[in-house]
Amino acid sequence: MKFGQQKKKLIAFFKKHRIKLLIAFTGLLLAYWFCLPSPLFNDPTCMVLEARDGSLLGARISADGQWRFPHMDTIPAKFQKAIIEFEDRRFFSHPGFDPLAFVRAIRQNLKNGSVVSGGSTLSMQVIRMARKGKSRTIFEKVIEVILATRLEIKYSKREIMAFYASNAPFGGNVVGLDAAAWRYYGKKPENLSWGEAATLAVLPNSPGLIHPGRNRNALFEKRNRLLTRLFESKMIDETTYQLAIEEVLPDKPHPLPQLAPHLLNRAFSENFRKAGNQFTKIKSTIDPALQLRLNELAIRKSNNLKGNEIHNLAILVLEVETGNVLAYIGNAPNTGPENGEDVDIIKAPRSTGSILKPFLYSMLLNEGKILPSSLISDIPTQISGYKPENYLETYDGVVPADKALSRSLNVPFIKMLQDYSVEKFHFNLKKLGITTLNKPAKHYGLTLILGGAEASLWDLTSAYSGMARTLGHFYQNNGMYRTDEFRPPNYLEYSKKTFDLKFLKQAPMLSADAIWFSFEAMEEVQRPTTQGEWERFESSRRIAWKTGTSFGFRDAWAIGISPKYVVGIWAGNADGEGRPGLVGVYAAAPILFDVFNLLPPSRWFDAPYDAMKKLQVCKQSGYPALEYCEKDTIYVNETGLNTLPCPFHQIVHLDKTRQWQVNSSCETPSSMLNASWFILPPVEEYYFKMRNPSYSPLPPFRRDCDLEDAKSSALMQMIYPRKGAKIYVPTDLDGKLSRTVFKMAHRNPETLVYWHLDNEYIGQTKTFHELELNPTSGKHKLTLVDEKGNRLELEFEVIAKN
Repeated sequence: MKFGQQKKKLIAFFKKHRIKLLIAFTGLLLAYWFCLPSPLFNDPTCMVLEARDGSLLGARISADGQWRFPHMDTIPAKFQKAIIEFEDRRFFSHPGFDPLAFVRAIRQNLKNGSVVSGGSTLSMQVIRMARKGKSRTIFEKVIEVILATRLEIKYSKREIMAFYASNAPFGGNVVGLDAAAWRYYGKKPENLSWGEAATLAVLPNSPGLIHPGRNRNALFEKRNRLLTRLFESKMIDETTYQLAIEEVLPDKPHPLPQLAPHLLNRAFSENFRKAGNQFTKIKSTIDPALQLRLNELAIRKSNNLKGNEIHNLAILVLEVETGNVLAYIGNAPNTGPENGEDVDIIKAPRSTGSILKPFLYSMLLNEGKILPSSLISDIPTQISGYKPENYLETYDGVVPADKALSRSLNVPFIKMLQDYSVEKFHFNLKKLGITTLNKPAKHYGLTLILGGAEASLWDLTSAYSGMARTLGHFYQNNGMYRTDEFRPPNYLEYSKKTFDLKFLKQAPMLSADAIWFSFEAMEEVQRPTTQGEWERFESSRRIAWKTGTSFGFRDAWAIGISPKYVVGIWAGNADGEGRPGLVGVYAAAPILFDVFNLLPPSRWFDAPYDAMKKLQVCKQSGYPALEYCEKDTIYVNETGLNTLPCPFHQIVHLDKTRQWQVNSSCETPSSMLNASWFILPPVEEYYFKMRNPSYSPLPPFRRDCDLEDAKSSALMQMIYPRKGAKIYVPTDLDGKLSRTVFKMAHRNPETLVYWHLDNEYIGQTKTFHELELNPTSGKHKLTLVDEKGNRLELEFEVIAKN
């Protein structure tokens, strides 16, 4: 009866207060539903860089000074079994807390007279780690139980295990299984042995045991007890158990790998940071074995370069097909902080030297402005005060374009750039991906081809890989051209950038045939016979390569191309200090070939004959043939059919002895012999015949011939100075101007030439037409008259230079 009355009172109470009770219940339910921290963990994490196989290349410590890697999604089976056996056997069956574990813990604590076990499940430990700094009271334990049940509702067991493994303390400033595996064992967590996994499983329970000399025996015994339990529960067999208990404990945390520190810093700076202090784990395209071997190579080569006080070295290796970065050495590992070891040279703009010449050569071929064998002028040149010189300060008179490239002659390329247009070359370099040309074309002028601009090893190697892709894909794409061949390299496993995959009949940049002829010329670059085993390399594989040296010997470049790989090398000093002997062919090229020796060989490119045409050219000049020159049939790129015909072959009229030129004033037309003759302008001829003894100069006119119609400019040309030149003459100690050598070329050297300066006779020359003069400051006029009355006039200005 009494129970019935209490029941009625209780029902009446609920009816009376049902709204308040409903609100309170709803509030409790909402509080329970939203009780978990969000996010569960917001601790700063490390920036981690992995190789393409998942191995660690390097990491940056987190903002709070902890080695805490980004969250792990999957947990290795060995560690999972070990931690469950050690901490929470019923992990996969309980709802977040384990009543049996609580009872056992109370019994153990009462028996020992102190707290020896808390009875916490892994879920409760995750909550405790997320609620940092909370005291271990009964009240806090109750809160952990409630939050643990909510954790179990929101997350799967696999996810809860990942939270634990990612955030558990492993001693010192090591947090999380991923960081611990690398710090203590130098390997990925999935590669841990049973002994290693067991050690790391017991460590979060007592993280202080890991320190050298501090309770090492306790950690050893703890680990072995766990291994015994794993054996008794038949998770491991006896052999595995015996091997595991013999494993030694790690002495102390090891430094993390630093195989690609500059790429790690680059990834850090290029917007890979997420919200707050959470950093991502980046899986790169780096080949770890190649990166390691090239680090070792860079150390050896850098030690050699340091003998000449050259302190910095960078190496970049790209895979042609994908554009993936296979190796990235922004600076040799042994550079040292005093020499700027943190500077990433691969990204740094540096003076290009001659490394841009193949691009100009390809562009000229692409537009049909030259053929590979077309003769280009190679004589002392002065253009608007700019006086380029060849590296060895010698001249050929004229030289085939492909030889000008393979020999890297400066003057012919100045001529070619002048004909092509600096503005167009500047514009097209940007289209190729040279991003550092941030000034207008006129700022660089003709020096653009000789190092007057800056480029990075990243951009240059990328542009050459675009050329290799274009050529390599020609037959694969049935003679069509993809629009994405020239694109930046990729060092991410999964690039978010999508490329335009349209196909065009005409090359959007450079045609396959133009690239083929460029690579053929680059392959012919002569390799010094004193540099190691280059000859053996030459016989084993083919590569196209180019070197460059900047003004003042500040930058040495070498870039090599094969169908599969592009290798870029830079050597120098990060602070820009020049060094004698810092030349591309000696400082950078040997390293280039050493790198290629570490790469798998590949067959050479297929010649794109479908894009080529046969053309008859003059054998001596390399230009499209005229009717009256000795001919040769060669393959040329299709636009080469538009190249202007040979300018050097002319029909000349000779007498019957073939020793004299004649004209209608001294010989009847029926008695004349018409002959095709290879004729160079006087200055070009002057230098050409020095190197080519077989050259046949044009015969002189017979003395009885009237030469009024002959052009003086065809007979005489000034070598130095040129028309309108400004001559800067230094002042000697006595205050007088130094003397200047004036030089002239005459088609018939034995002709007597009379020299006049400002209408005053100053001397005569024969055979060697040179005079040392000392004109005063100001404008002057030089007049040359040969014994036949041919006249050449030149105006110039002398400027005193103190």
